[in-house]
Amino acid sequence: MSQLLKAKVTTHRQISSGYYLLEFSGAELAETARPGQFVHVKCSRTTDPLLRRPVSIHDVNKDRGTVRLLYRVAGRGTELLSVKEPGERLDVMGPLGNGFQLPDPGEKVAVVAGGIGVAPLFFLLRQVAAAGNDVKVFVGARSCRDLLAVDDIKGLGVEIQLATDDGSAGHRGPVTELLARGLKNIDRIYTCGPAAMMKAVAGLAREYNIPTQVSLEERMGCGVGACLACTCKIKTPGGSSYKRVCADGPVFNAQEVAWE
Repeated sequence: MSQLLKAKVTTHRQISSGYYLLEFSGAELAETARPGQFVHVKCSRTTDPLLRRPVSIHDVNKDRGTVRLLYRVAGRGTELLSVKEPGERLDVMGPLGNGFQLPDPGEKVAVVAGGIGVAPLFFLLRQVAAAGNDVKVFVGARSCRDLLAVDDIKGLGVEIQLATDDGSAGHRGPVTELLARGLKNIDRIYTCGPAAMMKAVAGLAREYNIPTQVSLEERMGCGVGACLACTCKIKTPGGSSYKRVCADGPVFNAQEVAWE
């Protein structure tokens, strides 16, 4: 069940140019949150900007009652969020949306992240690794400056491969090229990142008949499914329809999405 709270910022730091990691206290939210869900954050003390900003839940610590958000400054709202200091109060609504379906015991999993798409995947990775599933992680970005949470992922003891567009770290080229080489015996795929990357992952998954879940990003208004501002096109037996990313997602079956 979602809640509205004035959470205390416990830590907040810039981890790379334009990227920030914020932690806030919220015991009940930390207890109920599931990988793939998000929170809706009010970034200003005033009505400018009016709308909240959706931010993926990056990780939780149930023992400490804290929630972490990994985000990129992409506009006025997140720019205002980036100057919040420890001790300040943060107006948060959540957890919201439908998260990932966890793999069955013994399933071999591939997790594919592109840029800030790693944000909702780390929480998932930690749970999957703790459950003992065999995990391969593929992280891609424009350059080494945009590779996020790599050391934290390595700390989970899972296999990780990197790709950058400019070749500044790991494989030079799309991360999907690495994925295509590593699909042997994979039972399930999870992915989040640029739409073109997720479309390519969905294509590979269809070719190899691997169940795949994608976490979509859309601009949101209310965050609870009332305003219909964040719809995405979905395939149906008779053609297509639309679903709400905030309430029906943000996680969808990759083959359900009508990739444009």
